[in-house]
Amino acid sequence: MPGDKSDRSPWYWLLLVPVVIPLLTLLYNADEPRLLGFPLFYWLQIAFIALGVATTTIVYRMTRRRP
Repeated sequence: MPGDKSDRSPWYWLLLVPVVIPLLTLLYNADEPRLLGFPLFYWLQIAFIALGVATTTIVYRMTRRRP
């Protein structure tokens, strides 16, 4: 059918970002800076979760099928 949309959208490559970024240990291999008394490692983990949510939301909105 001409209206079919393939599941091979280039937007899916964006989902690699929240997987690869936390694997880069050089980003959080430090104690400073502290945010509200929490070391870098702890608040950066929360930032990684936010990155994953934002990335998944963007990919979903860009690849969903519209009527």
